[in-house]
Amino acid sequence: MTRILIADDHDVLRTGLRALIETRSGWVVVAESRDGLEALRAAKASRPDIVVLDYAMPIMNGIEVARQLRARPPRPEILIFTMHDDDAILREAVLAGVRGYLLKSDAQGHLLEAIATLARHEAYISGQVSGTLLEAVLKPGNLQDGDPLTPRERTVVQLIGEGRTSREIGPILNVGIKTVESHRASAMRKIGATSTADIVRYAIRHRMVEV
Repeated sequence: MTRILIADDHDVLRTGLRALIETRSGWVVVAESRDGLEALRAAKASRPDIVVLDYAMPIMNGIEVARQLRARPPRPEILIFTMHDDDAILREAVLAGVRGYLLKSDAQGHLLEAIATLARHEAYISGQVSGTLLEAVLKPGNLQDGDPLTPRERTVVQLIGEGRTSREIGPILNVGIKTVESHRASAMRKIGATSTADIVRYAIRHRMVEV
């Protein structure tokens, strides 16, 4: 039995993906999530073999969820599911240990193939992602991770980019406001930000939030 988790903030899309996935004998969707933090918690509880992650999710984006899931056992296979044919996102995905990358425009014809490929622990890259782009991303010099932020700092920056205050972020991450402020200050120092507006611009520029 192949156990699959679906994480996407659009309810209708999740329902459609579940229906499509469960047409395949031996596959079962064990959990659904609508934001990144919920996806991380659901994955830890349900221990899926494959996680289908929307890139642009609230609270924690798909790449950050992938980083944390691939950092420790059981390390499920990850399929980043996105509308973005973008070298920066693909590069981040590779750095996070992701072996699956599927454009939403390819989903109807290729989702089942992508999951079957990952179930064999092989890489699957969406057919619309050009070979030239993939080659550029996979060049050794381009795989150096230049992100100065820790996983928790990235999450705080994304939440600030979504317009949340430190008082709102604390309960989401189950930490006190002083801890949030500490992460915020550290992130600001690392990215050279001097204001909330600078943090928001950083989050947008690095595709942590959509505008």
